[in-house]
Amino acid sequence: MGALAGLRLTRRGVAVLVCAVALLALGGWASYPGLVGLGVALALALLAALVGVAVPVPVSVRRTVRPLRVPRLADCSATIVVRNTSTWLPVTAAGHDRVGGEELPFDLPRLVPGATETTDLPIPTQRRGEISFGPLTLHRFALADLAEVRQTYGDTTTVLVEPRVLDALGLPAGTRRGQVGADERIAHGGTDLTGLREYLPGDDLRRLHWATSARRGTLMVREDADPSAPHLTVVLDDRADSYDGDGFEEAVDVAASLVATAAESRSPSRVVTTSGSLDVATAVPATAVVGIDPELLGRLSRTEPTTGPGTGAHLLSGAPDILVVISGARAALAPLLSDAAAAPVGVVAVVDPAPEQLVGASRGVTVLRGPRAEDLVHAWRSAVAR
Repeated sequence: MGALAGLRLTRRGVAVLVCAVALLALGGWASYPGLVGLGVALALALLAALVGVAVPVPVSVRRTVRPLRVPRLADCSATIVVRNTSTWLPVTAAGHDRVGGEELPFDLPRLVPGATETTDLPIPTQRRGEISFGPLTLHRFALADLAEVRQTYGDTTTVLVEPRVLDALGLPAGTRRGQVGADERIAHGGTDLTGLREYLPGDDLRRLHWATSARRGTLMVREDADPSAPHLTVVLDDRADSYDGDGFEEAVDVAASLVATAAESRSPSRVVTTSGSLDVATAVPATAVVGIDPELLGRLSRTEPTTGPGTGAHLLSGAPDILVVISGARAALAPLLSDAAAAPVGVVAVVDPAPEQLVGASRGVTVLRGPRAEDLVHAWRSAVAR
């Protein structure tokens, strides 16, 4: 049960208070017992109203939400269970729950002693980020609506709305040695040694590095990488003036989808924003990993558009293998093409509310356009993925 949040007189209560004071003063001045008695009666009624609502409501509030991390636009709701814990006192109240800083009405019917009411409140997931909800605030009015009180119950819970991860199918073939980013072009096949680690139960015995194992006195296992595994670099334009409406939300969905595809393909990846607020590189995992790293997904969930100029894209000129620049229709296309053209495989993905075509090309760079992340990922599958 929460603490008393606010006790105040209603307009009717203020009027009764003014009348009571006036009657008591006038009756005392005129020595008129009738006026004094009427003033006392009004004062007692007002006092009884204040005492009645000041007593805490005997209710318990339990809030649950599933899941605590949810993709953008997915269904999510909080279940609130309110129980009247009193054995004799019924509860009548209205209330609201705070969801994402907004007050949502909470309808609470009259609860007889021991009764329980369960209500589901939808949680908005149109935008990424942390959405806090709670505590529940109950409003009670005194008899004759002379006074009201607000009391808070329950705790605050947070839900993380993550970018959507769509199936981008795959990446183009690699053309450089993935783990070092060297410039030589090579054919597919073969592996390169990227590191050593101690043997773990279940490791392939064929990957044991006998020379190092003999020197260290413990079994050591090779960590290899396909020399032609493509490096994916995603540059996310986080300038607010590059997008219309919720275009940035769609852009982040595309970035998350491409990085997740790289993880599923066991390819190194890097995602960086033009403002430099986010710069995360993901190496090839030693074991099979499905999907994007949850920590990176959480950081993408909290990435917000900025108002300042960005330079991150220019710093990535010549990035290994695949460079994807994701921006909005209001951004100048020429600098984006210049950055993407420096990589062996350059792609510019533009969140465009009214594209003339989904797939195009300019300066040797593939240009994808679409109003939604689904459209851009579909264009990627059709024109880029192998």
